Amino acid sequence: MTRLWQPNDPSLLAYVCGPNHMHLLLLEEALSAGQLSAESQGGGISLSGSAEAVSLAQVALSAFESALAHNVEAGVGALEGAIEQARAPAQHFVTLTGLKVPIRPQTPRQANYLNLLTEQRHDLVFGVGPAGTGKTFLAVAAGAAALRNKEVSRLVITRPAVEAGENLGFLPGDLEEKVEPYLRPIWDALNETLGADQALRLREKQIIEVAPLAFMRGRTLKQAFVIMDEAQNATVAQMKMVLTRLGRDSRMVVTGDPGQVDLPAGQPSGLAHALRILDGVAGIGKTVFTADDVRRHALVSRIIRAYDADAGRDKS
Repeated sequence: MTRLWQPNDPSLLAYVCGPNHMHLLLLEEALSAGQLSAESQGGGISLSGSAEAVSLAQVALSAFESALAHNVEAGVGALEGAIEQARAPAQHFVTLTGLKVPIRPQTPRQANYLNLLTEQRHDLVFGVGPAGTGKTFLAVAAGAAALRNKEVSRLVITRPAVEAGENLGFLPGDLEEKVEPYLRPIWDALNETLGADQALRLREKQIIEVAPLAFMRGRTLKQAFVIMDEAQNATVAQMKMVLTRLGRDSRMVVTGDPGQVDLPAGQPSGLAHALRILDGVAGIGKTVFTADDVRRHALVSRIIRAYDADAGRDKS
């Protein structure tokens, strides 16, 4: 079967194809089971292969073009997400709007996670899984969108400052300056979703607060979107302390990777404990990500699988 896919905006064709037609090669690889061939031709892309592969490619290319229309720098990750959407058309993929650029999930699990983050049935959501799956970035984006849409009056983000092989005491500055490097990924996400200037203004007005876990004790967080990041490095007592900070008209997201615990040997992770005792509690949602959801370099997924396989051998 052969079809010619044409973009709604011809100026985006080169971005759809990618440098040296890299995006078309990725599309062919993803749909190789259907012997897909994709070539730039006549102002569009000629698609050849099985009927299913060609149909999926058409849907994926249209979704990818839509992402590029909002951000021409959307690259491989956006294309991979478009392919995932094409493979799961029955699932509703939420789009976060009101931000610097619209934020779309790129895998079915990310779509499920965003559904949990944006619907009102769950006031506490857990997002757990390996690095690169978008669990923290999507939580920050959902919090930023809720703030921009006036659903909450504050965005509060916290994470434990665990010394993963480094000694905070030897770092210069006061406590806030010492933990700033640990909070840098959060600010990177806020800058990307809100813009650096807007994120800084909201921080100066204390509408956005990014602070180490120790600063949460004794507080009640009302009308806030609260994110606890790197929760695997919180103790059981710290996890209980943070979860019980939740106040009226607030929502909380807890993210972490159970496979990257930096606590001292023998110290149980508060994240693992909370996931166990809160399983099935009404009003709590959970998304568990896997290596299939990693949207960094393609090699990262393979690295994670290799480590998971090795861990499995150690247990057997």
